[in-house]
Amino acid sequence: MVADATAGELPSGSFSGHESFRGHVRAGLWAAAEQGWSTLLLSDADFRHWPLGEREVVEALTRWVRGAQRFTMLARTYDEVPRLHPRFVEWRRLWSHKIDCRVCREADATALPSALWSPGWVLQRLDLLHSNGLCGDDPARRLLLREQIDGWLARGTPGFPAYTLGL
Repeated sequence: MVADATAGELPSGSFSGHESFRGHVRAGLWAAAEQGWSTLLLSDADFRHWPLGEREVVEALTRWVRGAQRFTMLARTYDEVPRLHPRFVEWRRLWSHKIDCRVCREADATALPSALWSPGWVLQRLDLLHSNGLCGDDPARRLLLREQIDGWLARGTPGFPAYTLGL
């Protein structure tokens, strides 16, 4: 399990590399569960490099969602999520009544923010190729990122259904 992450212990500043990014996502989701954050927004072109399918991430999300009020995901495509993150897909099915998944297919993969946003802490990849970015609790950064994500959400449509119907 991720070590206890309180607001003071969450990473802050720059990060570099895929493993660092994934570690920061884990820490953020663990803190969300421990601190009972009311809202989470996850945004990425395809969530390919996120640790969503890991057991400890799904456990943290399960702890968080029981008291949570809002979970929103935004992607350009969710096509790879079932293959790369099967545990997360099952979790999404169980909690579909609390999760809003949006898709913005016309978005350029590099323009859509790759970020985890919460009211108190944010994580954003600025260089997708190398997974470099910034994280922290700076109010100005949180506001700017939220405005960027909201702009994309306004253009998005429902996507990534919990269940696929077929004949």
